[in-house]
Amino acid sequence: MIAQIIVDVPVNRTNRPFDYHVPPWLRPLIRIGSRVVVPFGPRQLQGYVIGIVEDDEAIPDRSRLKDVVQVQDDTPPLTPELLKMSEWMSKQYLCPWVTAVQAMLPAVLKGKSEKWLTATDALDEEACGRSGLLWELFRKRQIPLSEVEKQFAEEYLLVPGWIQSGLLATEYQVRDRITRKQQSFVRSLLDEGKLEEAIGSLPARAEQMRRVLQLMLMHKEQSLSVQMLRDEYGITRSPLKSLESKGWIAIEQVEVYRDPYANRRFQDKQKPVFTPVQEAALTPILQSIESGTYASYLLHGVTGSGKTEVYLEAIERTLEKGREAIFLVPEISLTPQMVERFKARFGADVAVLHSALSQGERYDEWRKIIRNQVKVVVGARSAIFAPFRNVGLIVIDEEHESSYKQEETPRYHAREVALWRAKENQGVLVMGSATPALETYALATRGRYELLRMPERVGNRPMPEVHVVDMREELQAQNRSMFSRKLHEMIADRLAKEEQMVIFLNRRGFSTFVMCRSCGYTMRCIHCDISLTYHKTNHTARCHYCGYTIAQPKHCPECQSEHIRFFGTGTQKVEAELAKLFPGIRVIRMDVDTTSRKGSHEELLNKFRSGQGDVLLGTQMIAKGLDFPRVTLAGIIAADTSLHLPDFRAAEKTFQLLTQVGGRAGRHELDGDVVIQTYTPEHYSIVHATKHDYPAFYQDEMMQRRRTGYPPYFRLVLITFSHEEVPVVIRGAHTMADYLRQRLAQTTILLGPVASPIARVKDRFRFQIMLKYRDEPQLSDLLAQATAAFEEWNKQQKVLMTIDVDPYVLL
Repeated sequence: MIAQIIVDVPVNRTNRPFDYHVPPWLRPLIRIGSRVVVPFGPRQLQGYVIGIVEDDEAIPDRSRLKDVVQVQDDTPPLTPELLKMSEWMSKQYLCPWVTAVQAMLPAVLKGKSEKWLTATDALDEEACGRSGLLWELFRKRQIPLSEVEKQFAEEYLLVPGWIQSGLLATEYQVRDRITRKQQSFVRSLLDEGKLEEAIGSLPARAEQMRRVLQLMLMHKEQSLSVQMLRDEYGITRSPLKSLESKGWIAIEQVEVYRDPYANRRFQDKQKPVFTPVQEAALTPILQSIESGTYASYLLHGVTGSGKTEVYLEAIERTLEKGREAIFLVPEISLTPQMVERFKARFGADVAVLHSALSQGERYDEWRKIIRNQVKVVVGARSAIFAPFRNVGLIVIDEEHESSYKQEETPRYHAREVALWRAKENQGVLVMGSATPALETYALATRGRYELLRMPERVGNRPMPEVHVVDMREELQAQNRSMFSRKLHEMIADRLAKEEQMVIFLNRRGFSTFVMCRSCGYTMRCIHCDISLTYHKTNHTARCHYCGYTIAQPKHCPECQSEHIRFFGTGTQKVEAELAKLFPGIRVIRMDVDTTSRKGSHEELLNKFRSGQGDVLLGTQMIAKGLDFPRVTLAGIIAADTSLHLPDFRAAEKTFQLLTQVGGRAGRHELDGDVVIQTYTPEHYSIVHATKHDYPAFYQDEMMQRRRTGYPPYFRLVLITFSHEEVPVVIRGAHTMADYLRQRLAQTTILLGPVASPIARVKDRFRFQIMLKYRDEPQLSDLLAQATAAFEEWNKQQKVLMTIDVDPYVLL
């Protein structure tokens, strides 16, 4: 038997399957999709089986093949569908095949190859002498080489001599990071009659032993958790050990799932009566689910139109058909509220996958899926790789969100992967948004997806009234506060009415930059070409790209002036200003700084939901998906923040953010207001956002894209080079540009090479090339050839080259 294996060496020259012989004792275990350990050069590495050839005769030179060393799983973690998809991703996103495979697995399954020092049979007590290292090896037989270097630094230099003399040897081992949670359970070894006898035979002072046996009698044949006995009945280990020694009970270790929602109780809400608009959107989706054929829909519904209930009904129908559903949300800030609705509706049939879970919790949720113990997955981007075998429905909520695009290799977009998966499974794809991505909406208008519209809120509730404040006029009126008079007045009004507010600012920290008023010096990161952000909580200036942090200086480093001040506005500064203007106001701030601790998202949102806060202040994580009945005001401090970035999507992102934030207000019985503060009220993205008019914005933005040659009229590829020295990175970028120019079709436009908008990050200088193309079917092949052609040069010069197909971030 021969196994075709892709090995964990993510470089171009090994980007293919390698043949390995499967020894007879491993043949019952090995299957397509298995993780294996194989020798590769001098090392042992993890690999993934993508094919099996039963007939050895079909392989030439089979006698020269190396043996598979180990099969790591009883059940393969990769389904045939995921393997097929990984091959497609490798070609589509120009990444090594093994990288695409690893993107689909929990982190704990990605095995690490380590070099170990082992004792040979020649190492006996006499040979150990006075060496602490040799005695340790004599006792343990093997130690990781990295630990030897740390613990026995003085003897480390002697290791080569000991290896040469035959006392020690080295070997590579591949170990994953799987840990399984186990709990102790007590099981009765006596039948009912014998239990009663045993209880009667115990002396009066053996109160805890008697209580254990009484509980066993009450719960019949069930096992009892040792932790439960301790927490609820105060029973210690000692009486349990005594009962075990008498042969009356057995104490057993049982594997249990780490469930982040184990102690939560979810109440199912009564199913709503669907509005005619919801019914109209649901009908074609349910018809496709019933027919079991591929279909894709774009559900364009205004904020508060009841899209989530449409999704839930579609998922319920999918489960009734015996198929599985994947529901994607853009950020973990949405997950608690969504989890609540899904757990209430579908109970234990739901697994949750997102980055706020610990690695162990994530692994256990993943195992529920691979073992067919759940039918629905709710999660962020990577949940699209859930190892289901019969996917009937994929829903992408807030499909326009940029967080669906992975910014590290493999640079996939969850929407494209979902589309591939829905087609492969003859399933249904539903993408929903109040502000769809321009490319998605354009494809829907051309018939690629069926467009479903939900133009009004549930119960015909009015959209919030939008007030645009020109901050230039505020300055002329001598108002230098970050709050316009209109927003100030409305905050005071809501506080008087005991209603809640959402205030949005797309920045974190206290101020955006620190500048000397005497000489104009601006504090910048020493590793990146970006200004430092001031954080008041610990009086530091921090780089949000590499994490570089310094204490806030009292004097200007350039001219020693004391007039070094903070400029711009961050969330901490807004919080401080609110407290100053409205004494006693209760502000709940949500940004990266306040939500880094596990469970903090849910904790802060629950506080706000239960009325413990008047204002929810935050960055992008509060902009979408959240639904609070008493929120009647949404305030946007600086609507222009994202409008002037060097990004062709700047106007689209601005329109989406304003519409989404505004949509948090007035979603229930109380009417809502939105205040947008801007220095460019005449910009079409802001004008259309005030009217909740997506079609008008779409028309204006499409004219701009057509004039400038950007998606959806052209597709893009961004090639970025980075190196610690400018001449080297320039040479690499220009050489690649010359190579491509000679081979690209005349209709393809090559821009650059030029310095990236942020020209240096983490001490590496960055240059980029952009390709704009309409129809060049061979482009992927050409880029793969170019990568192969320059791989050796890039490796020698230590130039890092990345290729991003359909990029979302151009900085």
